[in-house]
Amino acid sequence: MVQLPLKVQMSVNEDRIVINSGDTLTITAVTQNEGEFKSEWKLNDKVVSEERSYSFSSKDKGPHTLEYRAYTTKEEFKTVYIITVSYDFNNPYVTQLFEYRPAPGQFINKSPGNLASAQGILGQKGMVTLGAYGGYIVLGFDHTVKNGEGNDIIIYNNASNVFSEPGVIWVMSDDNGNGLPDDTWYELAGSEFNKTGYERNYSVTYYKPNSVTDKVRWTDSKDREGYVERNTFHTQSYYPEWEGDTYTLTGSVLPSTNIDYTIPTNIKSYPFDFGYADNTSGGDKIDIGNAVDKDGKKVILKGINFIKVQTAVQANMGWLGELSTEVLGIADLSLVK
Repeated sequence: MVQLPLKVQMSVNEDRIVINSGDTLTITAVTQNEGEFKSEWKLNDKVVSEERSYSFSSKDKGPHTLEYRAYTTKEEFKTVYIITVSYDFNNPYVTQLFEYRPAPGQFINKSPGNLASAQGILGQKGMVTLGAYGGYIVLGFDHTVKNGEGNDIIIYNNASNVFSEPGVIWVMSDDNGNGLPDDTWYELAGSEFNKTGYERNYSVTYYKPNSVTDKVRWTDSKDREGYVERNTFHTQSYYPEWEGDTYTLTGSVLPSTNIDYTIPTNIKSYPFDFGYADNTSGGDKIDIGNAVDKDGKKVILKGINFIKVQTAVQANMGWLGELSTEVLGIADLSLVK
């Protein structure tokens, strides 16, 4: 009998697969070698089968490594699958909080500027503030939000027609399938993208004041400095209690041309045309199709799993306090009824 070269064709070609909890995925090795080789399947480094086919099913949410090996005494073929198990809940709202790092502000260290408030928008509407420029929150969905035609996500807010507190939005796909926001962030380019006053990779450093009743000093990457001013309504420390003596926040900054200081006792902040959180009354509908990479070039995403919102303007609004983006909830528009 002439031994054929070991050539294996797998019935499933994609190496990263997402299935729902309890579903079954069957993978078969197809070859012309018939009985001339042996098979081995390893699930998370444990041998689970020596058959040509293997049926995977699990209720354990998260990534699983499935390795197939075909071998003879002289040849070997290997392939690896990363199978992520997801629950088929498809909650319309974000369901995971990965990071909450606000800038200083009048509500920080109490509701709605604490961890409990950040957790309060998981699976529902609530309210969390991000503080002054650079404050951000990182959240995840329990499913992939598909990039469809037009707007894909809604970010609920407390904006009005004359008072917008815009935040820049980033999105990420779970490319490595590990359920964590550790892949690539893409900014969603709004109406002010690349206009005068817009800047990427802008940084602000905040300094812990000597007293909880002191305003918070900041310096930025343009060698400017200023303060997050205090008002008479909120007497607690505006500087996050969990931060060190200084901390730096970096992101994209938007122009402050939307702010009208004509009447100091009635400062107005008008909404931008589109593309930002806490920008337009009734909620901001966002298009994943506006994603751009680190060089500002358009990218096409099939869908996203994670979202980051960050206050994008540094401004004091008089008795109203600092301009600070608020998030009242984030949802997949395709699931909102």
